[in-house]
Amino acid sequence: MNKVILIGNLTRDPELTMTANNIALCKFTVAVSRRYTNSDGTRETDFLPVVCWRSQAENCGRYLRKGSKVGICGSIQTRSYEASDGTRRFITEINADEVQFLSSRSADFVDVQELPEIEESKKLSDLKPVDDELPF
Repeated sequence: MNKVILIGNLTRDPELTMTANNIALCKFTVAVSRRYTNSDGTRETDFLPVVCWRSQAENCGRYLRKGSKVGICGSIQTRSYEASDGTRRFITEINADEVQFLSSRSADFVDVQELPEIEESKKLSDLKPVDDELPF
């Protein structure tokens, strides 16, 4: 059985490309904190490469950005290739079957200057109590 579930944040914007057969491919790296701290008392982080395909890849490329929090469900795969210097290189990555958009970096930071002004008549101090005779 090869199953992995991760929650983490994107370390950079995703890279959306198309294969020679016109299939969407999206690659990004997710930072996942380890559960326990090391001997120095700091929590280490793993940076895991993720790959997704087709419509999931298109959605990730369109909506995710650096800092976005995601939940990933998929499998671990290893592949190899021959580098330009003739050496064999190995890559281990997460092949995502599902990517859940949990939040985005921009959603975590709200600029209060951009929020609309509340009319004086709609302030909390002007609220009146609700009828006390409600049946529940």
